[in-house]
Amino acid sequence: MKKHTYSTGIIGNCAFLAHVNTNTNIEWLCWPRFDSTFIFGGLLDNEKGGEFSILPEGKFTSHQYYMENTNVLVTEITLENGNSYRVSDFAPRFHQSQRYYKPLMLIRKVEAIEGSPRIRVKCEPVSEYGKVRLHVNRGSNHIQYLGGDENIRLTTNIAISYVFDEQLFVLNEPKYLVLTYGEPLEAPLESTAERFLRETIQYWRTWIKHSSIATFYQPFVIRSALALKIHQYEDTGAIIAASTTSLPESPGSGRNWDYRYCWLRDTYYVITALNHIGHFEEMEKYFSYVTDISFAEDKRYQPLYGITAKKTLTEEILTDLKGYEGNQPVRIGNQAYEHIQNDIYGQVLISLLPLYTDHRFVFSERKDSVRWIEFLLGKIEATIDEKDAGIWEFRNMADIHCYSNLFQWAGASAAEKMARTIDNKELVHRAISLKKRAAKHIESCYDPVRKVYTNAAKGTNLDASTLQLIMMNYLDPASDRAKDHLIALEKELKASNGLFYRYLYKDDFGKPKTTFLICAFWYVEALATVGRIDDAIKEFENLLQFSNHLLLFSEDVDEKDGSQWGNFPQAYSHVGLMNAAYRIAMKLDRPIFL
Repeated sequence: MKKHTYSTGIIGNCAFLAHVNTNTNIEWLCWPRFDSTFIFGGLLDNEKGGEFSILPEGKFTSHQYYMENTNVLVTEITLENGNSYRVSDFAPRFHQSQRYYKPLMLIRKVEAIEGSPRIRVKCEPVSEYGKVRLHVNRGSNHIQYLGGDENIRLTTNIAISYVFDEQLFVLNEPKYLVLTYGEPLEAPLESTAERFLRETIQYWRTWIKHSSIATFYQPFVIRSALALKIHQYEDTGAIIAASTTSLPESPGSGRNWDYRYCWLRDTYYVITALNHIGHFEEMEKYFSYVTDISFAEDKRYQPLYGITAKKTLTEEILTDLKGYEGNQPVRIGNQAYEHIQNDIYGQVLISLLPLYTDHRFVFSERKDSVRWIEFLLGKIEATIDEKDAGIWEFRNMADIHCYSNLFQWAGASAAEKMARTIDNKELVHRAISLKKRAAKHIESCYDPVRKVYTNAAKGTNLDASTLQLIMMNYLDPASDRAKDHLIALEKELKASNGLFYRYLYKDDFGKPKTTFLICAFWYVEALATVGRIDDAIKEFENLLQFSNHLLLFSEDVDEKDGSQWGNFPQAYSHVGLMNAAYRIAMKLDRPIFL
């Protein structure tokens, strides 16, 4: 059985994300926002998804890599006759006029490496998820694509006739292709594209230099940090789970979800990862996004929101698209926004804790502290005894979940610390009371015979989410109870190759067939936390094999053959890697270099 890995890399500038295949095609690009219709959607339908490729005639081989410490992606194509060329793809991002310049602009630089290769450019954007084929209008040095919400323009120094007619031509000097949405590029093409490339490379390398990343498997953490960064929609501060929709958790499973949204359940992990690498600007933008939701919500929080905090994310099935490798359904929107998840109030509280405990933030400037701490504690109080859908968003299975109560306990603990910081005794007492109530529910999940915490009150099933009992310090990492709990979980949920299942009981769609990668990184963290540092390093190193050729990780991995599945790349898998590497690095007294 052939191992399945995703053959794309991503580029982005915090305004949009694009996937570039090893065959040079732009396989996925949504404009004008992360959650908009795709302009190129070959990932889900190679006929209706449009195409933007730069290919030779005949057979070729491909080599793809990132320019070191950047989000600039290079694809090198070698023909059978030995001629070769490279395509450098990037989304411009750099400082200009005291702000970030991040236009809806995709730039492709094409240059010969060896010989005089003959290539063909094909550019066919679409709209309305492939339902609308755009009208092509030829200009003097550009092509306009009309019929969508805004004009799309391709500006190039390639002979327009060659692009318009999709004709082969000899690549004997650097060529540039600049695709824009709305505002076209009016400046001189070659010099502007070169300046944008140079300044974008400099921006990303400076960003990495200003990151605090330990030497433990540093190249992997750097790539994960760069991937996470471009999953933030800078306009609002939201960080999405993935830029794709409907890539299946396993072939034929029907578990094909739209992940182009922001899940509050992951807030704590994302903030922690950004904090570890010392990027406070991104943290503060995310804080602002979450705080805006807090003050806009007069009822209960949803598990997820749109990138502009939109609440209604109606799920729709697109029946006219083939789906990734024929996997249907293709979904846009996500019905999980209707679910009840009671861990999220605690998630928000502990995510915002650094504003009050980290002296790099000036908490005294916050005038709304009492209001929103009171608000969130009130939400915990109202839901602490309530059944919910749990972290994995079961569609028809409500319970008193251990994980939900753990984050209510952790959220109340955070509220207690914040209340002490602002010297509010009433909130301190209220938080302590809620901690005790949450702990009582957590203890109702303990199985003294198996020495393990189950997924829910008086339940029997085990769940990887309960690993967080150790990392959140609910259980003393040095205690026998923590060590026994970890042993019981690894005995049941750990796969033969070090991967980790979320759970192995039946849910709404049957038993899961693939492992969940972030759970494996949680397992690594738990090993490090209880002092099994050599095991943690061994398991961490083992997980690195499950990236694609660019060190990018998916959501799910098949235990049998190590195949990547699920939406890709998964921001939270990269967050898991970053947090696991940090946890190990903090335990080590020796650096590990690659």
